[in-house]
Amino acid sequence: MGIVARRPKKSSADPVVNDADRQLGVRSGQSRRRQRSRRVLRRIAVAVLALLGLTLVSTAVNLLLERHEQATIAPYGERIDIAGGALNVYRSGSTGPPLVLLSGLGTPAPALDFAPLIRELGDFNVIVVEGFGYGYSDLNASERSNQNISTELHEVLTKLNIARPYVLGGHSIAGFYLLDYANRYPADVSAVIGIDPTVPTAKEDPGELPLQAAGWLRMLSVTGVARSVVAVAPGLVDPDGNAFTADERERMRLMTSWNLGNQAVTDETARIGNNSAALRGVRYPDGLPVLAFVSGAGGPEALAKVAALEELLNNVKRHHIVPLDGGHYLHWTHAKPMAEAIRTFLAGR
Repeated sequence: MGIVARRPKKSSADPVVNDADRQLGVRSGQSRRRQRSRRVLRRIAVAVLALLGLTLVSTAVNLLLERHEQATIAPYGERIDIAGGALNVYRSGSTGPPLVLLSGLGTPAPALDFAPLIRELGDFNVIVVEGFGYGYSDLNASERSNQNISTELHEVLTKLNIARPYVLGGHSIAGFYLLDYANRYPADVSAVIGIDPTVPTAKEDPGELPLQAAGWLRMLSVTGVARSVVAVAPGLVDPDGNAFTADERERMRLMTSWNLGNQAVTDETARIGNNSAALRGVRYPDGLPVLAFVSGAGGPEALAKVAALEELLNNVKRHHIVPLDGGHYLHWTHAKPMAEAIRTFLAGR
């Protein structure tokens, strides 16, 4: 009689043991995942702290450098106190017919920006008024409306006892303020000169107001990022052409770092639509001579600019539009022909 092998009976405890093993495995997997998550979070925290530390160090170094630069580099011009703060004014001389110049939007150092044109207009008394947020003027101001900007300009020129009437000129966005000022103070202006001036359009509508606080651009300035970028790639901010001295270029780089994204310019930028809408339908006085230079001669954009200016000036008895083959900052590269055209136009020839 053979021996029959019997299967061992399953212990009633075996399923319990298997469930326990599975639960232990699950808990072990969860623990490993938690550990990995903690390691990732620690790495992120370390990276954030390191970035914060570098930002604090960079901000402190930038502040020290900025204070040193501003203490050791003599500012140009003269600060004039008005109702809203102090504006910086640069004058090239005290003789010759007065010509007041206003810069384009965000120009860090207007008096330096116009330097090539000022040199070519040596027989004029050129006055560059740096608005709030520009050059060595205060960087904070009330809302940058056409009315406020015109009122501030008038107050400064009155305090300086500038002979009236004077020629009023401006670049880019200053086209708004030339138009507004000439209508508010017509007896004070003998002629207007626009350098690729912005023309108010019928399509522009008011936007949301206001952007009173400086934004991320200001953070780039305060933390020293703008300084580092300009140092590594000066071509990003250097003016075109060869009409600037090495000292002028270096000062413009520094002032780009100092003034970038300040409150006044940020607010002015936010109000472009509103300022344009406020000038809708406004024309220059019929008898006021207006000379305008337009960039990109021959191109479609230049043709559109000329058409817009002709529409704006169709009531002006004596106006002249001069297209030039250059970039938006025509006074950087075309100062000589511009100066000749200004003299000819103002002489009435």
